Amino acid sequence: MKATVIDEKDNVAVVLGAVKAGEEITWVKGGAPFTAPALRDVPVYHKIATAQIPKGQPVVKYGEHIGIAAEDIQVGDYVHVHNVLNNREEL
Repeated sequence: MKATVIDEKDNVAVVLGAVKAGEEITWVKGGAPFTAPALRDVPVYHKIATAQIPKGQPVVKYGEHIGIAAEDIQVGDYVHVHNVLNNREEL
């Protein structure tokens, strides 16, 4: 399954189809191809980690911080509300 990295600063990619745990995911970052197995099922257009994201570190998509890792996130893991904290101030 293919995934796309939107910005070179991103540490996540968006999968372009539904992925089953164990399925290989490929993406290109900085002109180089990468591959990792999905660590769990990932719905279409959701995020996977393209780098290890330690607990407390930012999750980056569109080159911007979109949240904080609530736990250590491994390469190929599904990145969503179960492992990312909102880092926005309450309005």
